[in-house]
Amino acid sequence: MTSDQHDTATPDPQPGQHANQPAPVRRTPAKRKAHQLARHLRGERPDYAYLKEVFRHLRDELGVEVTTIPTKLPYVPSQDEIRRYYQTVSTARRSGDIVLIKTLLYTGVRVAELVKIRIDEVDLDACRIRITSGKGDKDRYVPFPAAFKETLALHIETARTKGAVFLFESSWKKPYSTRGVRAMLARYASKAGLEHTMPPHHLRHFLFTWLKTQGIDDALIQPYSGHTTRTSLEIYSKIALSHAQDAYDTVIDTFPV
Repeated sequence: MTSDQHDTATPDPQPGQHANQPAPVRRTPAKRKAHQLARHLRGERPDYAYLKEVFRHLRDELGVEVTTIPTKLPYVPSQDEIRRYYQTVSTARRSGDIVLIKTLLYTGVRVAELVKIRIDEVDLDACRIRITSGKGDKDRYVPFPAAFKETLALHIETARTKGAVFLFESSWKKPYSTRGVRAMLARYASKAGLEHTMPPHHLRHFLFTWLKTQGIDDALIQPYSGHTTRTSLEIYSKIALSHAQDAYDTVIDTFPV
């Protein structure tokens, strides 16, 4: 056998591999392959857009199809579950818990954003709250209904007399932890006899799903939802917050809580 024949000879089957089965593909580790490609590309000083385009054409050359993993739809509580849940919260007569849970329900903020809200970020006159450095390190405003203003104002007044800085603080004058908020919500879900616990994102999903069922367009929900995707930015960046709040105000009076 010549050296060329030896180079192209089919390797012997591995243990447990039948002779008619193809040999497993041996691939260079991804990090090493990236290093090899970088040597060819570095001289061109590529930016992100260029690399994205190169690899798009590379996929075409190699016949590699883009595969996507189906996204599982999030669980959204029913209106009946939300009513039962809030009734349990209301019956407990813990005013701080009521205000916290209503804030989650009315604004749809993420729990990590909720615990960082400072009292001076609440605009009672405009019925909105400033979310500073939310997900993606972005700032935004979230609205709340005018009917909630008096309750929120009383909560803030009480908190200020205690020297609070954050909207929701413990007796140790520390902002609530996300774990503490989750535990609180779960306790009320258990007391309400719900099959599901009520993590903060369930309340968030409920609000935005409910707004959709009221005919509110995604473009009006996005400015205060905190969602920013490449496709949505093109559509949503032109939507003014005032328009979004107007749409919110027209339907929030019929909210089940």
